[in-house]
Amino acid sequence: MLSLDKVYHAQYVLKDAVRKTDIIYSPVLSAQTGSEIYLKTENLQLTGSFKVRGAYYKISQLTPEEKAKGVIACSAGNHAQGVALASKKFGIKAKITMPDGAPISKVEATKSYGAEVILVPGVYDDAHNEAERLKKEYGYTFIHPFDDEDVIAGQGTIGLEIINQLEDVDAIVVPVGGGGLISGVAFAVKSLNPKIRVYGVQSAGAPSMLNSIKDNKIETLDSVSTIADGIAVKEPGVNTFNLCEKYVDGIVSVTDDQVSAAILALIEKQKMIAEGAGAVALAAVMFDKIPDIKGKKVVCLVSGGNIDVTILSRVINRGLLMSGRTCTLTIELMDKPGQLVQVSTIIANCGGNVTAVLHERSNEGSDINGCYLRIQIETRNFEHTRQIEEQLKAQGFKLI
Repeated sequence: MLSLDKVYHAQYVLKDAVRKTDIIYSPVLSAQTGSEIYLKTENLQLTGSFKVRGAYYKISQLTPEEKAKGVIACSAGNHAQGVALASKKFGIKAKITMPDGAPISKVEATKSYGAEVILVPGVYDDAHNEAERLKKEYGYTFIHPFDDEDVIAGQGTIGLEIINQLEDVDAIVVPVGGGGLISGVAFAVKSLNPKIRVYGVQSAGAPSMLNSIKDNKIETLDSVSTIADGIAVKEPGVNTFNLCEKYVDGIVSVTDDQVSAAILALIEKQKMIAEGAGAVALAAVMFDKIPDIKGKKVVCLVSGGNIDVTILSRVINRGLLMSGRTCTLTIELMDKPGQLVQVSTIIANCGGNVTAVLHERSNEGSDINGCYLRIQIETRNFEHTRQIEEQLKAQGFKLI
């Protein structure tokens, strides 16, 4: 059974193996959200994610016979790196099954720790099934990414750290995939101080735990789709579901656009890189998904920073749109000299910055002398965009 003693034992085992990550206060995000925001920086953990805690503690508890046979795990990326690093430190052979869509950076990082990577077509759950098959065939010990009491205890050490670092914390917001992280954190925190609220956040494209808690039974999603690949899990675990039912105060969901805005906020305001799964907790706070935390001390757990750099620019662009930092206006006007000058002058006088211009002749059915001007603009926020639109309309321009 999971116990507080086990979590404390995990903390003792991990004290020289993982980093005790900082909690950073963010005055900018606090002013923006109306809560007192602190960031628990597990994105700065060894391997770039909290996952190494649970993996290391689980592997440390294996018998000599189990260590001799080797271990197998399945992962979207972060658990893989945690298992690979821990296995290397204990001198154990490790095989990792990963979805074939896992970011190349995570695949290569896992290989760099000495593990053998097996790419499986599909999503996390398909990789899990292949890992189970290999376990039975070769007698490996399976290191579950979330539904294991030793793994949960390892993740629970984060809860102990938060309480020690910020004694008067009111609420902790935690990313949720299969539920190992929030189960450990909620169990540790509630065991020591039941008054602290613990909230979970899932992607709207993978709400397996949210749906299961709502319907009071474990449910399996038909499919998952989210940029937060670290929490793209079709079905929560039995242990994690039971722990979440007992100790978690609520679970909410956020969209990919909201996650993108949170990633952008962390980059701009905190000079901090988070992957999609690592930014969902902040996204929930930024977009008012969690009740009764205004003016309270809130810790957002930034669970990982292993974002695929090839999608980072797309995420930033989406974040700019979601935060009102960029917009595209389409203006219908007469095709005559001076029109573009007038439009750009109005935008410049309002403090906007034109970054792209597309001029199109009118289509069939419109004025023969008409045209469309599509302009991309850098703006401060949504209010700034509205001011520019109103000025253009006041000068007689027609916005489409």
